[in-house]
Amino acid sequence: MRELLSLLPKPSRYTGIEEGSVHKRREDVAIHCALAFPDMYEVGMSYLGQKILYGILNDREDIWAERVFTPCREAGAILRSHNAPLSTLESDTPLAALHLVGFSITHELCYTNILYMLDLAGIPLRSADRGDDLAAWPIIMAGGGCTLAAEPMAPFLDLMVLGEGEEVQVEIIDLLAKARSEGWSRTRYLEAASSIPGVYVPAFFADDAQGATPAPLRQGYDKVVRRIIADMDNARYPAAQLVPFGAVHNRLALEIGRGCTRGCRFCQAGMTYRPARERSVPNLQVLLEDCLARTGYDDVSFLSLSTGDFSALKTLFMQTVDRCAEEQVSVSLPSLRVGSIDDDIMRRMAGIRRTGATLAPEAGSQRLRDVINKGVTEEGLMLHVRKLFEHGWQQVKLYFMLGLPTETYEDLDAIVDLCRKVRDAAGRGVRRLQVTAAVSPFVPKPHTPFQWEAQISLEEIRARVGYLRDAFRREKGLKLRWHEPEMSFLEGIFSRGDRRLAPVVESAFRKGAIFSSWMEGFDLAPWLEAMNEHGLSPDEYTCARDIDAPLAWAHLDSGVSREFLLRERERALSLKTTPDCRYSGCRVCGVCDTKAGPSRLDRLPGVEAYANRLNFEQRDQQSHEPTLDDTGQVVRHEAPNRPPKLSGDLVHKASQYRIWYTKEDMAVFLSQLELQTIFERALRRAGLPPAFSQGFHPLPLLSFGRALPVGVASRAEWFTIILRERFTADEVRQRLEGRLPKGMRVTFVEEQLPSKRHPQPVVEVFTLRYLAPEEKQPTFIDAWRTFAACEAFEWTRDTKKGQRTGDIRPLFRDITFEDDGSLTLRLDWTDFYMSPLALARAVFPEAAINELAMTKLEQHFEPA
Repeated sequence: MRELLSLLPKPSRYTGIEEGSVHKRREDVAIHCALAFPDMYEVGMSYLGQKILYGILNDREDIWAERVFTPCREAGAILRSHNAPLSTLESDTPLAALHLVGFSITHELCYTNILYMLDLAGIPLRSADRGDDLAAWPIIMAGGGCTLAAEPMAPFLDLMVLGEGEEVQVEIIDLLAKARSEGWSRTRYLEAASSIPGVYVPAFFADDAQGATPAPLRQGYDKVVRRIIADMDNARYPAAQLVPFGAVHNRLALEIGRGCTRGCRFCQAGMTYRPARERSVPNLQVLLEDCLARTGYDDVSFLSLSTGDFSALKTLFMQTVDRCAEEQVSVSLPSLRVGSIDDDIMRRMAGIRRTGATLAPEAGSQRLRDVINKGVTEEGLMLHVRKLFEHGWQQVKLYFMLGLPTETYEDLDAIVDLCRKVRDAAGRGVRRLQVTAAVSPFVPKPHTPFQWEAQISLEEIRARVGYLRDAFRREKGLKLRWHEPEMSFLEGIFSRGDRRLAPVVESAFRKGAIFSSWMEGFDLAPWLEAMNEHGLSPDEYTCARDIDAPLAWAHLDSGVSREFLLRERERALSLKTTPDCRYSGCRVCGVCDTKAGPSRLDRLPGVEAYANRLNFEQRDQQSHEPTLDDTGQVVRHEAPNRPPKLSGDLVHKASQYRIWYTKEDMAVFLSQLELQTIFERALRRAGLPPAFSQGFHPLPLLSFGRALPVGVASRAEWFTIILRERFTADEVRQRLEGRLPKGMRVTFVEEQLPSKRHPQPVVEVFTLRYLAPEEKQPTFIDAWRTFAACEAFEWTRDTKKGQRTGDIRPLFRDITFEDDGSLTLRLDWTDFYMSPLALARAVFPEAAINELAMTKLEQHFEPA
C-alpha cells in the first residue's frame, strides 16, 4: 500500500508513524499479528480497547501487534485497481502474510466491513475455505461487545473472545506460537484454544436450524463463559499510548471503571459488563501523570459506563482539575446520570466550559421510565437542569428512545411535554434554555430482559418520528434530532441474528453494502434483496420471541442468568422498578458469589473479593477539602482553561523561538492541521510550556510558515512558538529530540524577539524528480526545457471562485538541469504564492501524482 499513499485520500491515515506506534523487525518476533478495526481510522483510533491491547502485546519482545483499519470506498477502489493488498500501518505487511488478524466488533452494522477487509487482503472469507494448514492463512478472530451474539459472523471467524481481552489475547497468542513451532494443524490449534476460558470456536457448534441454539460438537464444550478482569487496579493500561493524527475523540480517555449495576432493562452493556469494578484514586492519579507526560494530550475524559456512579468521583475530579489547570489541560465527565454530580463539581465544570449538557431520561413519562428501570424522576431531572442553568449552561440535549416495550402515543406526547418543562426550567422572565431532543429507535438486544420483545416495524418507526417532528415544529426553543429509522431497522435484524444470516452478510457485501453505520452512502435495499434471495424475512428477527423458544446465543454465557432476565422482564411489565444492587439488596443476577450460589463466572477467582472490597455506601471518603484563606473564606479557584496573561513577571520569562525542522519519508503525508497538533503535543511531552492566547478557548501561541502541500518533502520548514519559560535555543532543540514522527527532526532553533508578524520567505528552492521508467525520462526533460525557454506560460486552474488563468513563468526564477536527471527549481513568491506541486504538474501534466518527488531545500526571506 505504501507506494500508493500519494493517491489515497487522507494518506496520513496509513503512515503508521504516530507517537506511540511500535516498529519491530519481523524476524525478531514469534508472532506477527494485526489489531483490525472494521471502520475508518478516525473512528478506530477513538477506540480505547485497541490501544490497550496494542500496548499489552507490544510490551512483549516476541510479539508484534500492528494496526489496520477499513479503507474508505475510494481508497479500496485504488487498492483493487493496482492489485495492492490491504496491509498493516506500521510495516506495510499484507494481512495474508500475518499469523493472526483480530477484529474488534463493537456493533452489528460493521459485519460487512470485516468481509470487505478480508477480501481486500486476499484472504478467503469463510473459515472452512482456509484449509487445515495453520501456516497457510492467518487465524481470523474477533472480540468486542458484539461477540456474545455475533452468530451471523460465525462462518467467517476461526474464534471469538467473549468478554475482556487483556489476559485471554495473550494466552491465545502464546498458544499460537507453540502451535506454529510444533507444526500443529489449524484444527488442533482451535481444539486447544477452545479450552482457554472465554474463547469461542464457532466451528465446534453445529449450524442452527431455523434459529435454534447451535448444538455442541465437542464433548464438554457446550457453553462458553465470558472472561473478565477481576481487579481493575491490576488491569494493564498503557501510559505510552498511540496518539492519532486525527480521531473522532482525540483526547486521553482515562478508564476509571467497568460495569454498571443500575439495571436499565434495555441496556446490553449494563448487563454484560457486570460486575461493576473501579480503579482506585491513587492508581488513577499515577496513570494520569504518566499518560499526560507520554502523550502530550490537552484534554482528559473519564471513561466509564456511568462516570457519575464512580464512588470517589468528587475526590478524583477535584484533584484532577486542580492538577490539569496548571498546564491548560481540560477535563470532561461523559456518561453522567441525572443527579450524579453535586454543586461543587458542577461549579468547577462550568469554569472549564459551557458548551452544552447531555442527559438521558430515555422516556418522556414516568410510567415508561419505570418499565425500563431508568431510575430517573421528573423532579430529579428538573432539579439537575435548574442547577445547570444556574451555573451558566444555556443548551441541554436530552436522549430518548422510540418504540420501547409498552410505549404508546401518550408516551410520545410526554417527550414533548418534558422538553417544554426543561426549556422553561429557569422560570418566567428569564432567557430559556435551548433544548435538543435526540431520539433513537429501540433495538432489543441479547442478554437483556427485553431480548424476547418485538422491535416496532420500519413503518411504525417512521410514523412515530413523523409524529414527534410535527409536535416539535410548533415549539420555540426545541429541536428534534433522530437516528435514521432504516439503520435501526437493520440493526434490529442482526442484533438477534442467527447463522442463517451469514449468507445474507456475504451477499450484501457483494452488492456493495459496506460502511452501513455511516449515513453517507447507506442503502437498505441490498440488505433486503440479500434476505429475499436467501428466503429470509426481516420479521423473523424483529418479532417478539416466545420465552420458551431457543435463542441463537444461548450457548454463550454473559454471566447474567436467564432466570434473572425473566424476572426483570416480568417486573417491567408489572411497572416495578429494581434498585441498584450497590445500594440495596442483591438481586441474584448470577455474576457475583452469593448465598444463593457461586458466580456463573466461577472460572475467574476474585470477583466476589474485589466486589466486596469496594465500599459503595460510603462515597467520597477522601472528600475534597476546600482551600481556606487567612480569614477562613473559601479560596475560589481560577477556571482551569484561563491561562495566565503575558504581563508582569511572565513577560520577562516568556521567550519566542523559530524552530526549523525536516519533513521527509512518511511525514510528507501529514497535513498542516495535523502538524499543528503534533507540535503542540510534542512541546508538552518535552516539558516546553507554551504561552496561550486569551479567551474562553485559549490556544498555544504557535505560528507556521506557508503550508507545504501534502506529499512534498522539506529540509527547511519552520514554526514559531512563545514559551512561558526561557530556555536556551540548544535546550529547546535537545528536549524536542526524538519526540517527532519518523521523518521529522529539529535541525536548528533560534531565539527571537516577540512579534505578532512572522515574515514569509520570498524565495524557495526545490528539487524535482520524475519517478517513472527510464524510457519516459526524456519526455519529462524535454517538457521542462521547452518551459524554461519560453517567456510566458498561461495556465488555467480551478479555484473556489471558478477558473482562473494566469502566467506562471515569472514564478520560476531559475531552473537547473542536474546530471542525475533531477531539476533544481528556484521559485519566487514576491508577487503571489501557488502550490509548487501544482506548478510542477502544470508544466508536465502527463505525470501521475505519485510519480513526482519534490523536496524543499532552502528558504530565503530576502531576494537572493
